[in-house]
Amino acid sequence: MAADPRRTPEDDDAFAEVAKSGGQQSFRAELWDYLRQTRKWWLTPILIVMVLIGVLLLVSSTPLSPFVYTLF
Repeated sequence: MAADPRRTPEDDDAFAEVAKSGGQQSFRAELWDYLRQTRKWWLTPILIVMVLIGVLLLVSSTPLSPFVYTLF
């Protein structure tokens, strides 16, 4: 199995540097980095809809539910 031609020693150094720093990114930051680096922009509308559905579910179980139902 051949090595990945797109990887460079600088990539390995950058990975090692981040691993040593121990800095934890938030989930949103990691997701943003993933979308930006892999150019999977088609996931953005799916994620937005999932977040909106989650917010709608949370709000529907609160006293704000009568206001949610008037939207639809």
